[in-house]
Amino acid sequence: MSSLLLEAAGFQKSFNGVAALRLGQFALQPGSVHALCGGNGAGKSTFLKILMGIHHRDAGTLRRNGAEVTFDSPSAALANGISIIEQELSPVPAMTVAENIYLGREPVGLFGRIQFKKMNSRAQELLDGFHFGIRADSLMMDLTVAQTQLVEIAKALSYDAEVIIMDEPTSALGEAEADQLFAAIAMLKARGKGVIYVSHRLSEIFGICDSYTVFRDGAFVETGALADIDKDRLIQLVVGRPLTEEFIKENVPGSEDILSVSQLDADRGVRDVSFSVRRGEILALYGLMGSGRTEIFDRLFGLSSRTGGQIWIEGSPVSIRSPRDAIDAGLAYVTEDRKRSGLVLTGDVRENLCLATLDRMSAGPVMNAGAEVRAATRMIETLNIRTASDRQSVAHLSGGNQQKVVLGKWFLTEPRILLLDEPTRGVDVGAKREIYRVMSDFARAGGAVIMVSSETDEVLGMADRALVMRDGRVAGELERAGMSAEKLLHLAA
Repeated sequence: MSSLLLEAAGFQKSFNGVAALRLGQFALQPGSVHALCGGNGAGKSTFLKILMGIHHRDAGTLRRNGAEVTFDSPSAALANGISIIEQELSPVPAMTVAENIYLGREPVGLFGRIQFKKMNSRAQELLDGFHFGIRADSLMMDLTVAQTQLVEIAKALSYDAEVIIMDEPTSALGEAEADQLFAAIAMLKARGKGVIYVSHRLSEIFGICDSYTVFRDGAFVETGALADIDKDRLIQLVVGRPLTEEFIKENVPGSEDILSVSQLDADRGVRDVSFSVRRGEILALYGLMGSGRTEIFDRLFGLSSRTGGQIWIEGSPVSIRSPRDAIDAGLAYVTEDRKRSGLVLTGDVRENLCLATLDRMSAGPVMNAGAEVRAATRMIETLNIRTASDRQSVAHLSGGNQQKVVLGKWFLTEPRILLLDEPTRGVDVGAKREIYRVMSDFARAGGAVIMVSSETDEVLGMADRALVMRDGRVAGELERAGMSAEKLLHLAA
C-alpha cells in the first residue's frame, strides 16, 4: 500500500485537437489539505474532471492507495472514495435538505418505500456534526445561497470519501459560513482524509492548506510545502510573471455627489438606508451574508418589490421601478452570479456583449450586424477579453473572461454608476488585477463605483470609503484613511 491517497502523473487531454492539459501531476497525502493553484485556463478544471471520471484522459496514470485505477464515470470515482464539491450549485429547490443530500441514495424499507424519518435523522446528524446550523427538513428554496453551499458540502461529505475535492467552496459564503467550512476541513484532516482545495483566495490557501501544486497553461509547474513559499512567489508561479502590486487604484474622488439615496427600503428587511457616492469614488458596501448588501443593489436597479425611499442622480430625483428605468438613469449592475443572471450561456461573446443595447443596434426587428460587430470588437479590445473570436461560446471562456464580458455588456450602455456585486468572485489573481484596473479607470473618468465585496483585502485595497451593513441597516461608515479589517468586522458583527 502506498502512503499516498492519490497520485496522478503525466495527465494529458485535448479537445478537438487543442491541448487543455499537457502535463498534469499531483500527489495527495492523508490528513492534509493540498492547494491546486492556477489561473483561469491553467488546466485545473480539466484535471479535476479526469479525476472524477467526467473526462477520459488521453495519457497518464492515476493511482489510489498505490493501485492504478481508471474511472469511466463519477459514480466509479465515488465508489473509489473520491467526492467533489463543485463551484456551481445544483440543488433541487422543491426538495428538502435531506432529500438533496441523499438524492438517489435514499434509505428504503418494505416494498421499496423511502424511510423519510431515517433519512432526515441521518442528514440532521451529518449537518450537526459539522455545526452547519441547518434543519434537514427545510426546503432548499427557502435557504440562502450560503446555506445552499453548505448543503452541497454536506452532500459531498456524506459519501465518507477519503479524497474530497473542493472547487472554490467559499465563493458563495460569507466569513461566518467560511469559518464553519474551515472547521469542517480541520475535522476531515484529523480523520486522515485528504482534501484537494481549489481557490483564488490566497488568504484561504495560506490559512488552511499544508501544500501546493501550481498548474499554468495546461502543465504542472511546481509543488511544495506552503511553509516554504510566500504569497508573492506563489502569485508569480500562477501568473508566470511578478505582479508589482495586486490592486490598481488611481482614481481620486471628487466633491460632487453623483448618487444620493434617502430612507431606502428594499426586500428582506432592508429599511431606512441613506448614503451618497461622489463622482470619481469607489464606495464599498461591506457586511456579512444576509446583511442587505445585494438587496440594496436590487432596489437601485428596479428589481425589488419594495420601492420606498428617494433616489437622486446628479441632483435630480429619479423613480426607478424597473431595470429599464435604471439603465435610462445611467446605472449598470454586474450581479454576483454571472452564470445565472449575467450571461446567456448558450450565446456567443458578441451576443452577450450586445444584450443590454439591442435597441441601439436595431431598426425595429432587424439587427444592424455591422454595429454589433463594431461594438463587440471595441469591448473585446478595451477589456482584453481573451477569446478565439466574437463568435466563441461564452460558456467556454474562463471565469475572468466571462466576467469581463458582463462588464463589457454594461459599458456599452455608457453608464455613470457601476453596481458591482462580488466583481472578482471566482477569477484568478491576474484577471482580478485587470478588473481592478477597469474599476479605477471608470472612476477616474468621472463615473462612480459601488462595490459589494466579502473580501476585506479587496475592500481595503480598492475602496475610498466603506459603508458597513448589519441586519438591513447601515451600521457604520469608514473613510479610507481609518479603514482596517478589524474595524470592518467589528461593525459587521
